[in-house]
Amino acid sequence: MKGIILILKRFLPPYKKHLFLAFFFNILTAILNVFSLATIIPILQVLFKVNKQTFEFIPWKGTEYSIIDITLNNVNWYITQLIETNGSSYTLMLLAVTLIIMTLFKTASAYLGSYFIIPIRTGVVKDIRNNINDKILSLPLAFFSEERKGDILSRISGDVNEVENSVMSSLDMLFKNPILILIYLTTMTVLSWQLTLFVLLVLPIMGFIMGRVGRTLKRTSFEAQNKWGELMSQVEETLSGLRVIKAFVAENKISKRFHNGSNEFRRMSNRISRRQQLAHPMSELLGTITIAIVLWFGGSLILGNNSAIDAATFIYYLTIFYSIINPAKEFSKSAYAVQRGLASMERIDKILDAKNPITDPEKPVDINFNSKIEYKGVWFKYINDWVIKGVNLTIEKGKTIALVGQSGSGKSTLADLLPRFYDIQEGGIYIDGVDIRDVKIHELRSLMGNVNQDPILFNDTIYNNIAFGMKDVSESRVIEAAKIANAHEFIMATEDGYNTNIGDRGGKLSGGQRQRISIARAILKNPEILIFDEATSALDTDSERLVQEALDKLMKDRTTIIIAHRLSTIRNADTIYVMKDGEIVEQGKHDSLYKLGGYYTKLCDMQGEL
Repeated sequence: MKGIILILKRFLPPYKKHLFLAFFFNILTAILNVFSLATIIPILQVLFKVNKQTFEFIPWKGTEYSIIDITLNNVNWYITQLIETNGSSYTLMLLAVTLIIMTLFKTASAYLGSYFIIPIRTGVVKDIRNNINDKILSLPLAFFSEERKGDILSRISGDVNEVENSVMSSLDMLFKNPILILIYLTTMTVLSWQLTLFVLLVLPIMGFIMGRVGRTLKRTSFEAQNKWGELMSQVEETLSGLRVIKAFVAENKISKRFHNGSNEFRRMSNRISRRQQLAHPMSELLGTITIAIVLWFGGSLILGNNSAIDAATFIYYLTIFYSIINPAKEFSKSAYAVQRGLASMERIDKILDAKNPITDPEKPVDINFNSKIEYKGVWFKYINDWVIKGVNLTIEKGKTIALVGQSGSGKSTLADLLPRFYDIQEGGIYIDGVDIRDVKIHELRSLMGNVNQDPILFNDTIYNNIAFGMKDVSESRVIEAAKIANAHEFIMATEDGYNTNIGDRGGKLSGGQRQRISIARAILKNPEILIFDEATSALDTDSERLVQEALDKLMKDRTTIIIAHRLSTIRNADTIYVMKDGEIVEQGKHDSLYKLGGYYTKLCDMQGEL
């Protein structure tokens, strides 16, 4: 119950109006159901002519009788008058019409109760997905290095659906079924307190047995959702690495891995579904046993000439009691769904409750890049081992520096520390003497533009990819950026020009075209600091020439950090920093470094570069 309250407390406040209306119509439905079923009593009395009692009209005020006694007496008096005046057939027809009208109002009220629940259901799902998406955008890159993409996708899809069902079940459990049960029990108590007391002694036994069945469901559901996340991760890996899988003829291996995981998920799902499906037959069996016991006990009261209840009222009592069975069964089924939803909510909360260590300072400092960037005694590690070890370097404004070294030497990590994709553990990074941790993240990153080795584009138009992240950009500025990036000609040659959709990750374009779109995006942003992750290393000769020309235009009079893989591309850098195992081991210009005959010379010789 505590978990249910927490879910509802978190997600229902924006929908209080709808919740109130649903609550109101659920109460109205229960009351109308009681009164519509009450027409059974006079119908049975008319059909079987069991009511030989004489009734007189009792005034509604000024008598010692209760309002219930007065109502029952006056209704019977009115029916008796109808029979005497118009005959039994007419009276029966009138009672049948009354039953139809009451049922019409009851079903309309029940529909309205469900009608106002729907916006809550869809709204809660929307809010959870929005929260997850916003949280993903706000979390640092380090979080996703430890999480599988497929698992995150499964949480925003499958787990959210489970929570949706859980919330709906919680609403029924708290705002519908208890109302129905309470009103029906009250009616039963009015009809016969002896029978109701007997029922209250029997019902808890059924609830206890049902509770025993569902204790392990939450744990099993949690394991199943984790397995589903693993399967989604495998699918994401397959889609990303399809070229490699085919190249190494590994289809059977990948297929076998997925089939094994899929079979394990099926076994878990079978256990969960079988336990869940057990709820309905068990509740139906226990309900039937309870009705049989009540029928025996009530029949004994009637056969024993007990004046507490007559035959027609007893049948009405049984009808009301049977009406409790459905809410009770739904109550038990809701408990199962809630357990599955709570398990999924735990997985969702792993994202929603994740702490972001990279935050804006309480008292941010304004920043203006006029002089230099400084790394002072910078140490950084992802988890255990140090990746950057005591690095010191200075980047003068307008200068181009290059970071070179073998894979894993810390080049990309060192560049990622500047826009605070990660935060350092020791030392400091300063822009004009201001620690970047004292600056708003948005303001810091606005100074920078990135061009990556693998250009990151979105499934959108060329225009929107170039203008990505920019507000109120004119078409002329986008076109001008494309021209500088040597992209305008091939863009105009596409089917719809700048409105051409480039597909998933820009798959409809060649590598050189994608890179030039990425460069045009950086040109349009017009940043003061550029970070290049060797933008030409994966291109053919013609594409490399066009991209390099675009880069040269972009780098003019800007502060540039180049992460170099092909050393021939950084010969003209103002300073080259040579990295090895997270440390800067050499620095200087290309010619002087090569003449030293040290580590840089070895790297150049391995590539055949002079």
